[in-house]
Amino acid sequence: MARQNSNAASRAAGAGQLVQQARQLRSKAAPGSPAEVDRLIHERIRLGMVSALAVNESLSFNDLKKLLKTTDGNLSVHARRLEEAEYVVCEKSFVGRVPKTVYRLTPTGRQALERYLDDMEALIHSMRPR
Repeated sequence: MARQNSNAASRAAGAGQLVQQARQLRSKAAPGSPAEVDRLIHERIRLGMVSALAVNESLSFNDLKKLLKTTDGNLSVHARRLEEAEYVVCEKSFVGRVPKTVYRLTPTGRQALERYLDDMEALIHSMRPR
């Protein structure tokens, strides 16, 4: 048991070092380089969710699930990641006895999407022949 805890602590420390190295590389990277792209938004479901919320005041869980053609579990995992980053907020309520979950994009999320789009445009521009 002690060995498992030691291994978990070692992995956690290694992950922390990787995050630190990634931040250092990102700060040195040229704008629009792959190191600059927000990996949290770059994933297909999360990008779709943030993009859909950018053009809608709010969307329900079921609306997003249909729009993104994904499962309950997949959407909830991705939504939680965006909530943890404070890119979206989740409001839960009941309509009668039926639970209703609604998502909204935060100002932080909108800024992150704008940065992501700028970075992708710069990356695409840098790859095009002149």
